[in-house]
Amino acid sequence: MKNALRHIGSLLMAVIVLFSTFSFTVDKHFCGDYLVDKAVFSKAETCGVQMPADSENHCCTNEKVSVEGQDELKISFDSFDLHQQVFITTLTYTYFELFESLPKQIIPYEDYSPPILVRDIQLVDQVFLI
Repeated sequence: MKNALRHIGSLLMAVIVLFSTFSFTVDKHFCGDYLVDKAVFSKAETCGVQMPADSENHCCTNEKVSVEGQDELKISFDSFDLHQQVFITTLTYTYFELFESLPKQIIPYEDYSPPILVRDIQLVDQVFLI
């Protein structure tokens, strides 16, 4: 369960980073006050009314909305000086080595029960470990 939650969280953070750097444009075509078409990544279709470009009273308008993604995520490892590179490398190495698990111990007699004790031989023979 814990492993699945970690994978879901990692995937969610990767999607958030992807969409935060994503840029797109929304194109809208209005005929008067009515929205005729809107399109993402392409040009919106017109209503078919052809108005001369020099006419003062256009009934149709086009509107473009551009959403720019962020560029701050473009950080190179080479932009750090030598001391910062050594620190980041050491921190990463020790972090991953911190969670290295021990090898699983195999106990071959784990499922077997001990024999039934008929008499306590140490008490019968009066032998005690000191």
